[in-house]
Amino acid sequence: MRLYTTDGGIGREDRAGTLMLLDLPYRGLGELLSGPGLDAARTAAVTDEVELAEATLLAPIVRPGKILIVGLNYPSHAEEALAAFAAMGRGGITMPTEPNMQLIAGSATIGPAAEIKLPAVAPHEVDYEGELAVVIGKAAASIPADRAWDHVAGLTIVNDLGARDIQRRAMTGDPVASIGMAKSFDTFKPLGPCLVTADEFSDDVDLRLQTRVNGEVRQDDRTSSFIYSIAELIAHFSKHQTLQPGDVICTGTPSGAGFFSGRYLRPGDEVEVTIERIGVLRNRVSAA
Repeated sequence: MRLYTTDGGIGREDRAGTLMLLDLPYRGLGELLSGPGLDAARTAAVTDEVELAEATLLAPIVRPGKILIVGLNYPSHAEEALAAFAAMGRGGITMPTEPNMQLIAGSATIGPAAEIKLPAVAPHEVDYEGELAVVIGKAAASIPADRAWDHVAGLTIVNDLGARDIQRRAMTGDPVASIGMAKSFDTFKPLGPCLVTADEFSDDVDLRLQTRVNGEVRQDDRTSSFIYSIAELIAHFSKHQTLQPGDVICTGTPSGAGFFSGRYLRPGDEVEVTIERIGVLRNRVSAA
């Protein structure tokens, strides 16, 4: 099932390119997940039909309670990162022995087609990271990996943007900077375009992910390359804090982010993250 949050409520794409707006008293999928759950969207009456291209889409989860990100979850990205650290004179850094978790502000979320705004305090080294995002459907506390998929509502796409200059300060010991700060600016978590429910996938998800900037492919990998699977990430994160319906896990990015080439985002750029069987998340960049 393909579900959308629109400015007119929750939509279900029963036919390719056509949204069925549903008779549900919820402003978005986040509220639906916190209430009766996705089964209500399967059985809800249809109030109207609109062309998908004409609908105003919001982030599937407009304001997640938590956004959790994991670093270095693709071998290709881990290799380029460790090489970059060595070039910076930090060659003693090694791969973490468990997922590298960071907590990000839910207020950073925007939807497909919304503008990414370069923050006035850190506009020069804003970087893209195309990622598969997991949306939690059922509360999970200390869940073992073999039961983790039961707690997934579905999958969507996220662009895990970050201000690399602030991130670099955090990694070199600046006490007033943090990775969470670098990645939590307003508009830094585009999410969408839809939620594809978990029953459309197996737990060993193998999907092609590509990121393009102004039409140029910058990232290209498959989620089967994950170092830590979705189930392992949920199991690990749920040991530290209860995952709630509507929480979002960003599963990591492959090689090719701008940090490693020095090609950061500029006003007027267009970033597209495509994941097969989910869709395209497309956002333009503007100045603050």
